[in-house]
Amino acid sequence: METKKYTSYAQIDRELEILKIEKEISYQKLAYGFQKTKESITPMNLVSGVVGSSLSAFSGSYGTLLNIAIPYVIKWIKKIKRGN
Repeated sequence: METKKYTSYAQIDRELEILKIEKEISYQKLAYGFQKTKESITPMNLVSGVVGSSLSAFSGSYGTLLNIAIPYVIKWIKKIKRGN
């Protein structure tokens, strides 16, 4: 990286402000990515992902029906466990 040469304090202040904003943007991207990862690691999503990937071996209408039915079965089981 080449060393920058500044001719005034205003240029330095402008560069510092740009770096500050870039730092905040990077932090917000990191926080957003963390939140999305946290949301995707729920028991429902994990089970759906495992079941979905194992069902991809089935082809045709049987596999399609299973892919449609599995989320409803999981919700039904969760509802029974809650006692609703």
